[in-house]
Amino acid sequence: MKGGVMLVAAALAMVMFMVRPGEALTCAQVDTALAPCIPFLTGSAPAPESGCCDGVKSIKSMVASPADKQAACNCVKEAANRYTNIKDDAASALPSKCGVDIGVPISRSVDCTKVY
Repeated sequence: MKGGVMLVAAALAMVMFMVRPGEALTCAQVDTALAPCIPFLTGSAPAPESGCCDGVKSIKSMVASPADKQAACNCVKEAANRYTNIKDDAASALPSKCGVDIGVPISRSVDCTKVY
C-alpha cells in the first residue's frame, strides 16, 4: 500500500510541475490529478482520501487564468461524462470536501463558457 501511495504522490508532483506559465492546461493533467478521487466520486469511499485532495489542490495551482479555468472545466466535464458511474452530488461536493475552492465547477452539465 505504501508503494501505491508513493506512486500517486510522485505522479501528482509531476503533474504540478508540468504546467508552466503561458502553457496550456491539458485534460491529461486534470485526469491524472483527479484519478485518486474515483473511489469517492463513484460512491465506493465515504470521503476523498488525501491523494485525491492533493490532486484537487494541484488543479487549483494550474488554473491561473480564465482560459485555464475554462479548459479545466471542459476537461472535468468530459471526464464526468466518460465515467457514467460518477455521482453528481459527490462531484459537486469534491472541492469543499477537500477544503479547496478551485474556481471550477465539477459537473456534467455546467456551461464552461461562463466559467471565469
